[in-house]
Amino acid sequence: MSKKSIGTTFFEDSRINEAKQLLVDAVKEHSSKITKVKPADPELKQSYEQILEEFGSNRGGKLFYNYIGSGIGNGSLVELADGSVKYDFITGIGVHYFGHSHPGVIAAQIDGAITNTTMSGNLQQNIDSPKLFKLILDQANKNGGGFDHMFMTSSGVMAAENALKMAFQKKHPASRVLAFEGCFMGRTMAVAAITDKHVYRDGLPKTLDVDYLPFYDSNDHEGSIKKVVDKLEECFKRYPGQYAAMCMELIQGEGGYWVGHKDFFMAIIDICKKNNVSVIVDEVQTFMRTKELFAFQYFELDKHVDLVNIGKNSQICATIYRADHKPRPGLISQTFTSSGSAINAAYYIINEVANNGYLGEDGKIEKTHKYFSSKLEELSKKLPQKIEGPWGMGAMVGMTLFKGDLAKSKEFTFKLFENGVLSFIAGGNPFTRVRFLVPMGAITNTDIDNVINIIEKTLGEID
Repeated sequence: MSKKSIGTTFFEDSRINEAKQLLVDAVKEHSSKITKVKPADPELKQSYEQILEEFGSNRGGKLFYNYIGSGIGNGSLVELADGSVKYDFITGIGVHYFGHSHPGVIAAQIDGAITNTTMSGNLQQNIDSPKLFKLILDQANKNGGGFDHMFMTSSGVMAAENALKMAFQKKHPASRVLAFEGCFMGRTMAVAAITDKHVYRDGLPKTLDVDYLPFYDSNDHEGSIKKVVDKLEECFKRYPGQYAAMCMELIQGEGGYWVGHKDFFMAIIDICKKNNVSVIVDEVQTFMRTKELFAFQYFELDKHVDLVNIGKNSQICATIYRADHKPRPGLISQTFTSSGSAINAAYYIINEVANNGYLGEDGKIEKTHKYFSSKLEELSKKLPQKIEGPWGMGAMVGMTLFKGDLAKSKEFTFKLFENGVLSFIAGGNPFTRVRFLVPMGAITNTDIDNVINIIEKTLGEID
């Protein structure tokens, strides 16, 4: 009989499994009562408004939506603390991939919650971390990607910061960065300089020199490639040897799901490699949302990318990188990387998506997108002046309303919320879009049908 640690025998204790099953069964029982969209309970309205007012005041500003969850839901549906029920089609801007109160996710979280510490960190990791690292790196390398290492961190923006630090250290003294127009990488001091939205850095000092490249235009394939190549060559001629990294979103979420193309990205990568510039792919929003686990795999860029940032759907956040970008000691560290609950939930979710029918042409992600898109297309034919595509990709679905009018699109999102569906705004005039990040692990075609009906109803309420 092989020797076991006390920790192993603890997790094998039958009482642990019995207690976990009791908790999961209790969640299922109460969650099953949530079956459809419903308005707020009048008896809870006053106390709910007090919570909203106090919470908004404490955090220094009004909430975007009057949303405070009760702590339970059922797949694509979520209950708020006022007793109302809504379809969650934005999932915390893309965090709740398996929706609400998912039994498998809860069971994994319980495993993490009963470990000896709340948080893992750079100095101390539990046995669940090596298991998760192996899963992610194996998946990143399944097509011969050649990635050697991963560093786990507390947020997507810190994954981006760490990628930049590794690129800058490798390319020292190069100090400039390339990025796409309309990109979003985060809001820390350094990364806010890259995010192409001036309000996100209003009042902040300059931290990085960033030059922007035009993003891909599907209506002008060859022209897009020529424009970006010409701009790149202009940048390298003007600032020879000064660029450390090219930061690439392969699908731009902030602007409402602008989708790139392999030929476009390869034209950029080829020139960057010739000029000794590291290629960083930011997948904090796209990870697990295309029919491949990583968007760089969808675009067949596996062997050409140096560093990849993941987050949101992954529950933990991380930078995946090659050995030639391995940082020298002291450059990156983190007291907190993530909680035991998040690490265990991450393994469960990523393993499910990678191995249980979500990926590929016949996988749930692609089938769900096609079904949702077809229903939006039908609605567009009925209301051509109010709704039109593009519809995005995979679990990322976007629509243009009222020819991209910002005010009307924003009015729509609030009315849609009142009517029972959570969405979010993206972009701005004249390219405003309303977007969804659907709970792919929970969503059904019936959910989509119900949401389409609510969208149509809401559009009818706006002139």
